[in-house]
Amino acid sequence: MSRPRIYLDHAATSPLRPEAKAAMEEGFALWANPSSPHAEGRKAKQALEDARERIKAALGLGQGNRNYELIFTSGASEALWIALNRAKANRRIVSAVEHDAVFRAAPDAEISSDESLFDAQAILAVQHVNSETGVINPVNQMAEALRETGAVMLSDCAQSAGKIELPDADMLVVSAHKFGGPIGIGALLVRDFNLLEPTGGHERGYRQGTENMPGALGMAAALEAGAWATSTDQRAAFAAELSGDILTFGDQADHILALAHPTMSAQALLIRLDAMGLAVSAGSACSSGTLKKSRVLDAFGVSDEVAARTIRVSLGWNTTAGELDQFVEAWRSL
Repeated sequence: MSRPRIYLDHAATSPLRPEAKAAMEEGFALWANPSSPHAEGRKAKQALEDARERIKAALGLGQGNRNYELIFTSGASEALWIALNRAKANRRIVSAVEHDAVFRAAPDAEISSDESLFDAQAILAVQHVNSETGVINPVNQMAEALRETGAVMLSDCAQSAGKIELPDADMLVVSAHKFGGPIGIGALLVRDFNLLEPTGGHERGYRQGTENMPGALGMAAALEAGAWATSTDQRAAFAAELSGDILTFGDQADHILALAHPTMSAQALLIRLDAMGLAVSAGSACSSGTLKKSRVLDAFGVSDEVAARTIRVSLGWNTTAGELDQFVEAWRSL
């Protein structure tokens, strides 16, 4: 009998957790519009608001000086668009290693991370955990430095939410399907609504469109489900087995690894590994279908020759130690 396939592309999307699926089924039974004034609408609204508070609590953003406002969105891309286009700022500055969604939301943004360039009219976007390399950017330190300038700090936390503690930035972006929640829902968390210009509509006037209440319930349930199938020690042991091939640039999250093969191209690696029952990727899902060099690896200073041999392996809530062992075996055979 053939082995079951092993999925190691959770940074692109993670399978729906059973707890999230069950919560969504409960939400589908509350079919009314949460903004409707009748009893059915009020019941749906109550479920939506309960999910909002549960998500904030699960992320550690629901009390004290970490009590954020939460705006439900269709995902991280929309949340980034709202933050970058509705912030009360006239300068948008982003780091060179941001996800493509940031550059689509702010195509005219300046590219820099030098705090000395900022003032009260600026917003800076820096990804918390880089989606291609797993590098943890020093968002907390940058946010502290920016506070003296009056600038706003935005952090894309799509790859860190539900996995590590979120940074102390002014705005945070999360996406449910990166941690086992449903596709099609995410959130923009803001320290103060006054950071944004309202547009009217739903979500306190900061987003248009009927809220995805079943998705919100699934998102809350996925975060509350918590523990991974692999322990921190098991993931560290996996990284140690591959240490000679991992591209590292600083502090490293243990669920995303960029691996450079000594000779084989990334495209050949993906084909060979897929045939061996292993699902991985080359770069982010938004750009992995192209043959051009990763913009992120280029910004990290990786040579064209090494970048062409680099793939991404990303772990998720249902990854097991046995699956990691099988990947190591397959990688060594190549």
